[in-house]
Amino acid sequence: MTHIKQRDLVESIYRAFQFVSYNHSVDFVKAMSAAYEQEKSVAAKMAIGQILVNSRMCAIGQRPICQDTGIANVFMKIGLGVTWELQGSLQDAVDEGVRQAFTDKLNPLRASVIEDPLFSRRNTGDNSPAMLHVELVPGDKVEIFCSAKGGGSENKAKFVVLNPSDNVADWVVEQMKTLGAGWCPPGYLGIGVGGSSDKAMLLAKKALSEPLNMLEIQARGPKNNIEELRLEIFQRVNALGIGAQGLGGMTSVLDVKIQHLPTHAASMPVAMIPNCAATRQVSFVLDGSGPAYFDVPERNHYPDIVLDHTDAKSKKIDLDNLDHDILAGLQPGDTLLITGHLYTGRDAAHKRMVETLNSGHSLPVNLQDKAIYYVGPVNPVGDEVIGPAGPTTSTRMDKFTRDMLKDAGLKIMIGKAERGPEAIAAIREFNALYLIAIGGAAYLVSKAIKTARCVAYEDLGMEAIYEFYVEDMPVMVGVNQAGESIHQLGPAAWSR
Repeated sequence: MTHIKQRDLVESIYRAFQFVSYNHSVDFVKAMSAAYEQEKSVAAKMAIGQILVNSRMCAIGQRPICQDTGIANVFMKIGLGVTWELQGSLQDAVDEGVRQAFTDKLNPLRASVIEDPLFSRRNTGDNSPAMLHVELVPGDKVEIFCSAKGGGSENKAKFVVLNPSDNVADWVVEQMKTLGAGWCPPGYLGIGVGGSSDKAMLLAKKALSEPLNMLEIQARGPKNNIEELRLEIFQRVNALGIGAQGLGGMTSVLDVKIQHLPTHAASMPVAMIPNCAATRQVSFVLDGSGPAYFDVPERNHYPDIVLDHTDAKSKKIDLDNLDHDILAGLQPGDTLLITGHLYTGRDAAHKRMVETLNSGHSLPVNLQDKAIYYVGPVNPVGDEVIGPAGPTTSTRMDKFTRDMLKDAGLKIMIGKAERGPEAIAAIREFNALYLIAIGGAAYLVSKAIKTARCVAYEDLGMEAIYEFYVEDMPVMVGVNQAGESIHQLGPAAWSR
């Protein structure tokens, strides 16, 4: 019999989530590097380059790859020969490991979990509870898989019950056409087929734990029907031309993973869950000998990438003295270096600001001709001004955009992913501008932030309003004042 102590489990969970916060797996880096080497779209290649440089910086600096340090997913296969020394439940022990990981003083991770999804939406403050899944299996060991899953990709999960004669690949491709860029491509897809509705979703999530091997399948050819289906979906999705960050390009997905189960003869449940460019996960085994340890991966698998944001192609924009003639001439895809003051704001802050405006009161900050950055940063450590501070999905702010432009006088918005028709119409009407920062490059972006202070709504935690002063922060024009969007033009140009 194997006896596992609570302190060893807690310590292992703690170490796992700290480890994945700043380490991409080697297979993921190799797949991303291959995408970088073959990419022909200038915008997409720049985005992948930033993601890879950010990844290497995080591994060296041991700071989060993405400001969204994810919800904690834990899958456990527990051998029937295992006994436990626990003071409470298994969930309690796992949650304690998560708490310790996310409140670590040397590398604090962003608390993103809210306690009551329906009403108060109060943050738990430590990212607990974990999403724990347990399976009892033969043996005397515990196999554990931990992943930190960001909200942008999780929000794009899809489920359907197809007719038995329907084509799964067709359904996946049609879904990918509608996902937009909020899931931060390039990443990969987990697909679950069969079982029941709940099992299909679980299969899709479990499929994401499998190592990436599409490069191998392409080189040798598929060996079975599942590999044939994976390759078909991989090729057809990439042929859509969505590209990195939805900018248009050769690679939207790095791999497609499929798991399946027997199901009812009248049904074909299908679930799809994408993993983003900030995929963070690790597996380990507990055998009663103590906590798990994680070896630092070698860094020689990173390609040599030099990012030069100061070249002649990048236009410099002074946020504190906007030149409206320059703004009017910007085109989708133009690269910019922005310097000056900007404010931060996400869903909760926007909701509160619009409610304030609608009640006839003044906002706590003056946004007339100012810029707002859709971000919830990680807390700083040491001499950092701010922790990793990459963009969140801008589409969630679409319903607030018209009020913010019309009543608050906001001029520039910065985030990731596409804007919907409602937001684009408002941008065009009020001669505003939407800029893109690269999702999955949060630590790299934070280096451009020179000062940061909380100026409003401190009670919202990571969703409070900060004032940043940035120097040469690299961004790209997403929607110009004419309402032209790179997320429409780019994929259309690269669809094949």
